[in-house]
Amino acid sequence: MSASAAPEEDHDVIVVGAGIVGVCCAAALAEGGFRPLVIDRTGIVEETSSGNAAALAFSDVLPLAQKGMMRHLPRWLSDPLGPLSIPPSYLPSLLPWLYRFWRAGRGSAYEGALAAQASLMRLAEAEWMGLMERSGTRPMLRENGSLELYESEAEFAASLPGWAARDRFGIAYRHLERDGIAEIQPGLSPQFVKGTFVPGWKTVSDPQELGKAIWAHAERNGARFRKGTVENVGQSGEMPEVRLADGQRLRAGRIVVACGAWSHLLARGLGDRIPLETERGYNTTLPADAFDLKLQLIFSAHGFVVTPLSTGIRVGGAVELAGLKAPPNHARSKAMLRKAQRFMPSLKAEGGREWMGYRPSLPDTLPVIGRAAGDDRVIYAFGHGHLGLTQAAATGRLVRDLAAGQSAAIDLSPFSPQRF
Repeated sequence: MSASAAPEEDHDVIVVGAGIVGVCCAAALAEGGFRPLVIDRTGIVEETSSGNAAALAFSDVLPLAQKGMMRHLPRWLSDPLGPLSIPPSYLPSLLPWLYRFWRAGRGSAYEGALAAQASLMRLAEAEWMGLMERSGTRPMLRENGSLELYESEAEFAASLPGWAARDRFGIAYRHLERDGIAEIQPGLSPQFVKGTFVPGWKTVSDPQELGKAIWAHAERNGARFRKGTVENVGQSGEMPEVRLADGQRLRAGRIVVACGAWSHLLARGLGDRIPLETERGYNTTLPADAFDLKLQLIFSAHGFVVTPLSTGIRVGGAVELAGLKAPPNHARSKAMLRKAQRFMPSLKAEGGREWMGYRPSLPDTLPVIGRAAGDDRVIYAFGHGHLGLTQAAATGRLVRDLAAGQSAAIDLSPFSPQRF
């Protein structure tokens, strides 16, 4: 069929993207009486959402520009396998985003982003707990907390302003000395002199399995899936439509763009130029018996975490700002694994499975949730960066509010697609 052929039958809502955000949007819409059609080029939770660090990080309210990244930036950039990497050839095109990122960590911009993130996180926790109950996925939730680790008193002291900011939002935590660290997680290197335990931090048993279970719940409520690559979102007569790579055209009363790091490419055709960049993240998933891991460990100075899953132990994180086209550099996975062995001396590093994913990141650390400038029947739901899993259920609720023409559960102005 050619691109000029007549559209197929009209649909209620089309959701572009079947990552965890798109799946939660479909679930919320289906629960609200819509019949969403989800379109994805590979399948349900098969790409970036399949390999994340499995955290429901509801206490992670600080904008990235204030989480030590600017302080560590010169040292990190000097190490091509360190926590943050920018290929020299990509730097010129990245400079406008980096400038916006720097500005987002200053003064009123930072305060506004902090307050907005906290409001979204409160909603996210409530929506996830409700969705897990309704979908029967609550057994996949792990409420063991997290442990952030510091190698020096100076590193610990540098973290204190961030913990003080969390105080304002009632986020519980407890600072630990070396003995307290060992009580919570035996087997760590003695090089860690301080730690911070966050009891409210949650993880899931496996993010891909959770996403597929949420999809099953959406499907039971009327959601449908179609495999295909969406190349454009536009209009056909009185209705918005998506155009697929095979020439098919599908019209819908509403369209939700939730295809992660590729979303801004579709938004351009609707008049929205959104400064989204791609943080390529890496990990290695080891066999479950690789280490007796009690909870998620956070090595913030090194930019990675170690997570216990039902399917293994995942060592991953880091940021590579290199766009969508460069091939994976799995030397980064190996570098994190070597550090993990140093920090967890009895860790068995054999038999791991390497992975890379594309995090869709905006310079102020806030996602885009709102209507397109060119057509208010098109709703954006992307740009969650490291927090896609954490904020997915809240995003689904907000998308349903917008699709139904209801007042949103929180103030959406900080997340406006037009804020840039």
